[in-house]
Amino acid sequence: MNKLKMHSPNLTEDNIARIREMFPGCMTEAKGEDGSVKLAVDFDQLRQELSDVIVEGPQERYHLNWPGKREALLTANAPIAKTLRPVREESVDFDTTKNLFIEGDNLDALKLLQETYLGKVKLIYIDPPYNTGRDFIYDDDFSEDSESYLIESNQVDEQGGRLVANTEANGRFHSDWLSMIYARLRLARNLLKDDGVVFISIDDNEVDNLRKACSEVFGEENFVAQIIWQKVFSPKNSARWFSEDHDYVLVYAKNGESWTPNLLPQTDEMIARYKNPDNDPRGVWQSDNLTARNRYDAGLYSVKCPSGRVIDGPPKGSYWRVSEENFKKLDSDNRIWWGANGDNMPRLKRFLTEVKQGRTPQTLWFYSEVGHTQDAKKTLLKYVSFEETENVLNSVKPVELLQRVLQLATSPSSDDVVLDFFSGSATTAHAVLKQNAEDGGNRRFIGVQISEPLPKPELGMASIFEMGQRRIRNVAKELSESDKSRTLDLGFRVLKIDTSNMADVYYSPDALDKANLDLFVDNIKPDRTAEDLLFQVMLDWGVDLALPIEKKVVQGKEVFFVDASLDGNPALAACFDAHGGIDEAFVKDLATYKPLRVVFRDAGFKDSAVKINVEQIFKLLSPSTEVKSI
Repeated sequence: MNKLKMHSPNLTEDNIARIREMFPGCMTEAKGEDGSVKLAVDFDQLRQELSDVIVEGPQERYHLNWPGKREALLTANAPIAKTLRPVREESVDFDTTKNLFIEGDNLDALKLLQETYLGKVKLIYIDPPYNTGRDFIYDDDFSEDSESYLIESNQVDEQGGRLVANTEANGRFHSDWLSMIYARLRLARNLLKDDGVVFISIDDNEVDNLRKACSEVFGEENFVAQIIWQKVFSPKNSARWFSEDHDYVLVYAKNGESWTPNLLPQTDEMIARYKNPDNDPRGVWQSDNLTARNRYDAGLYSVKCPSGRVIDGPPKGSYWRVSEENFKKLDSDNRIWWGANGDNMPRLKRFLTEVKQGRTPQTLWFYSEVGHTQDAKKTLLKYVSFEETENVLNSVKPVELLQRVLQLATSPSSDDVVLDFFSGSATTAHAVLKQNAEDGGNRRFIGVQISEPLPKPELGMASIFEMGQRRIRNVAKELSESDKSRTLDLGFRVLKIDTSNMADVYYSPDALDKANLDLFVDNIKPDRTAEDLLFQVMLDWGVDLALPIEKKVVQGKEVFFVDASLDGNPALAACFDAHGGIDEAFVKDLATYKPLRVVFRDAGFKDSAVKINVEQIFKLLSPSTEVKSI
């Protein structure tokens, strides 16, 4: 039952509604005094609608703009004081796997990955929240990175997630959604290789805006395709107007000149078209038309069939595709098919071994090839058991759809990095493992998912992030049991976004007293481990977060060696001893490993003399080593 408004009519809203009905092109979105986005009238455009001459106003130019765009750009560029903390107990094969699961806001994650994966990601696939009026979208505080501000302004939920409902109640504004996606796309582009590509799933609500935003971020010249995916297998009879049977997948390359899609495998139906009725030793073939309608004066001549019948020339209005000289060469090479009786119109034989060993991808993807939404749900339920049906995601994508993307954009012979920063139930990670199992590939995945609780509590599974972990564990178990001889990487490292490991120091020198001096002896937060420090160092130094890690004891001190392969120097050696035991003998011993980089903790040096001499020792014993301390 609808409630009475219990207030006088809002005449302004009524007038705006009338203008919207008469001049829909004159409506826009603008921020009110309280910062909220609302419908507004574009008076410049309205004046033009009501005039038969050009009305003076702002200079016209082609561009995409919305309230909050400048703030979105600002937040994309703003630095953050955060890090990634490893969680061994949630990981699988932590020391050797090259796959990563990151829990936290993907805007923060993309910023943290800028140094390490700059220009190294081959494929980005994302399935961002659709702007349906029921989903939640990410909301970013563009003014400051302060937890207290977020809480006071009600921009975080009880779990600290920065979320805002973009519901029908606030008009399902495009501006909120665009601000969310725009900042992330700008950061994501930096991570792509020059021959990298991004695939983005989207529906009708935002496909036009997303394409404009992508054209601005990636360049309109790098637009590749707008794929239509048939997502349902039966029409929705309850639809108000039309049954929405499709979604889109937008494709943009980092550099359109450098990227081309791989050919898809030929179907059984395509291969079945090739026969060998004349037992040609070159194998199966199919015949092709030898005539064309384009004028070709050298293509007018008579031919004689093996049966003796003479054909005066090609059909009226057409031409032979080849000259008479080339025709005779083809015929002598048994490349002309005259029919079983040698009396038919000649056709060119095209051998299967000589055509492209694959098929050109098309922009229409049927569910019979790449799955539909019901397939996706069945797959999720196969690997994750739910006690509460409300926790089953509605927007999950089929694994086959992601495998098609992987087939087009990655190579099994390369260690291609695949990034999904809206990981959800980890469909992308699932597809990477499955595709590697099918073609022997070495693809690696990085999945990022915000800490979003499930709608209802589940035993041993509290969030969507944990749902993805459970799914991949079960997928990995199935793959390992199906063929125990495989050497697939079925593990993953779990990393969680947190505040910096470095202690916050806000005191000015004149505010210190003797009683507080002890607080500043160590600049590391007391709850952080040596492995926490290692990963922040790897981030700051741009070292691949998926490199193998090994711990060794050198002169009684624990040292981390990153990528200490037998055929090369360690990428990084790190000793975070904080007890003042690092002396010159230890430094000289460590230098014999000849690491590319080495890092120590300031509090670990025996005295200032040792700290001063460290660089000189490495210059003498391992001159290529870069030395730093924290």
